[in-house]
Amino acid sequence: MSEDKRPEWTNQDEPDKFSTYIRKGVETTPQEGLVKNRTFRKKKVADEITCEQLAEGILNGDRTMLARSITLIESNAEHHFQKAQTLLQQLLPNTGKAIRIGITGVPGAGKSTFIEAFGMFLCNLGLKVAVLAVDPSSSRSGGSILGDKTRMEQLSRNPRAFIRPSPSAGKLGGVHRKTRETMLLCEAFGFDVILIETVGVGQSEVIVRDMVDFFMLIVLTGAGDELQGMKKGIMELADAIVVNKADGENKTSALKTKKEYNQILHFLQPATKGWETKAYTCSALMEEGVKEIWDVINDFQSTTEQSGVFADRRRLQTIEWMKSMIIDQLQNSFFHNPAIREMLPMVENQVISGNKTVTSAVEELFEQFYKSLT
Repeated sequence: MSEDKRPEWTNQDEPDKFSTYIRKGVETTPQEGLVKNRTFRKKKVADEITCEQLAEGILNGDRTMLARSITLIESNAEHHFQKAQTLLQQLLPNTGKAIRIGITGVPGAGKSTFIEAFGMFLCNLGLKVAVLAVDPSSSRSGGSILGDKTRMEQLSRNPRAFIRPSPSAGKLGGVHRKTRETMLLCEAFGFDVILIETVGVGQSEVIVRDMVDFFMLIVLTGAGDELQGMKKGIMELADAIVVNKADGENKTSALKTKKEYNQILHFLQPATKGWETKAYTCSALMEEGVKEIWDVINDFQSTTEQSGVFADRRRLQTIEWMKSMIIDQLQNSFFHNPAIREMLPMVENQVISGNKTVTSAVEELFEQFYKSLT
């Protein structure tokens, strides 16, 4: 202990106020530092599950396999991408049998409360319900912020229901490409109804229209400015408008709002050919009006299947999905190109300093990109 030294930053005049010492280590030879007769073993890694095992588990109703498959779909690892596509290809013949319902609405309209009441109603009818709730993503971790399982406690405990909170990953509208593929997994699993809840409402949320059969807009009343909910851009995409929280003292106001929406819808072109979009009132809290909305969806499916619009919409959605995949792939190839990654910072600085226009910078980058491909 006598050879121990104090650090330079300690006050030598007041040694009792510092307990830190620099202690000299013990010098040993390399052999002396080894533990004799000790064997080191590598940590056993669980065998990676195959696509065949995942597909078999999903078709047999194994929820663990479904959850693992969705995690595989959502993975950003390059080596998981091809495996996920192989899994989807195997399950493709078992998809397309569920009714796909998109649900959007202004913040505070009670989307989660409505989905829980609606989902419980469907489960009580003997149907299997999957809820894909797209949450805003954390800018740091990329994970879900809201976590709909905590907001749908009753539905999450129902054995006929499956809730999967999914981070939006900053994509337009919060509904990214992986949500489509997750929806196919749920259909192969045997769910009868797929509910997709989006982050909010606005022009960016119209992307949900391209992946569902029935599009529902949930609005509220008593917010002060009723016209804020009457955006033509979102209303002309809806197959039904639900005025939620129609209970208590708010019921009269909700009926008035319903009438106003129906008057506006009368002058708009229907979102679906051969179908008249109408507004309805509902109280998710009191579970009133839920059955009426389900009857409307059944009527919609029956009408559009007879006219062929239902099948036509799904075909068009598949084509749009393919085009969006092409755009994503091109964007990914462009920004991961070594030549572009090297050149991009320099061009960005030229644009910021005003020495080059944005258009000429983009042309220069694409010229370099095409050269790198030859």
